[in-house]
Amino acid sequence: MSELPAEQTWLVLVDLLTDLRKKEFEIPKEIPNNIKLAKTTINFYKVDPTDPQRQVEVKRINEFLTSIQEALMSMAEQIGSEYTATWTDKLLRASRGEIVYPPKKTKSKFVIGAPSGFSMVRMNFKAPLSEDRVQEIAEYENVIIEFEEDTLLVVYGDKENIKKSLQELSSFFKEQLK
Repeated sequence: MSELPAEQTWLVLVDLLTDLRKKEFEIPKEIPNNIKLAKTTINFYKVDPTDPQRQVEVKRINEFLTSIQEALMSMAEQIGSEYTATWTDKLLRASRGEIVYPPKKTKSKFVIGAPSGFSMVRMNFKAPLSEDRVQEIAEYENVIIEFEEDTLLVVYGDKENIKKSLQELSSFFKEQLK
């Protein structure tokens, strides 16, 4: 699906929020909450923009983005006119449908063909894992563990067995935190 101007506006506002936090501004809790709600609503709308029930969300998206923009830009004004002008330019470009931030290409990680009757868990690690240790856990806990990527595992099996295997796999998380 193509980018919506609202998505680019959302990206600009997230970047502005991040920059203001770096400048040690105290951000009211409702702003990050509204940013999350705006993104969720944008994604809901994008599923099927022709659906009348989803079309009413456009107004809500605009309300979220407008309130966020007003709050963040009033903080930006405290820094100075040059800073405000930079962000105003980005927001204007986004509202015209220009690509201010290139969209990240992410592919769906939906698992097709999961065994019937099995539960499934996906785990993402920071660093590649030892396949031997992972397979030992799989055999011991009676689960199927597949590597989708070097750092992404999918665990299939009975819920109780998955819970036990996750306890064993948690040691990998602890090692990567050191």
